[in-house]
Amino acid sequence: MTQKKDNQPTDESEPLELPIDGVLDLHTFQPKEVKDLLPEYIAACREKGILQIRVIHGKGTGALRRTVHSILGRLPEVASFRLAGEDAGSWGATLVELRPRE
Repeated sequence: MTQKKDNQPTDESEPLELPIDGVLDLHTFQPKEVKDLLPEYIAACREKGILQIRVIHGKGTGALRRTVHSILGRLPEVASFRLAGEDAGSWGATLVELRPRE
């Protein structure tokens, strides 16, 4: 159990509410959560009509980037993906193009 800023206890098992805005920062998640989180986030983006997303995985050792790319490569709703340019996080982020919902 942790505490919020107002010293109220919080239950760590409570789901975290993510803004669906086309940017997914994985720094706040455990690596084991990414396998389910990424497809769910992509589905939520497509539902809102967001077809270009940026996944921030960090530079580090590259393990999380490889995991993200492996997941993206298996999802039929992903049209393409590539590492971001210098202005969008360089090799610490991946830009993803999604197929529209049918």
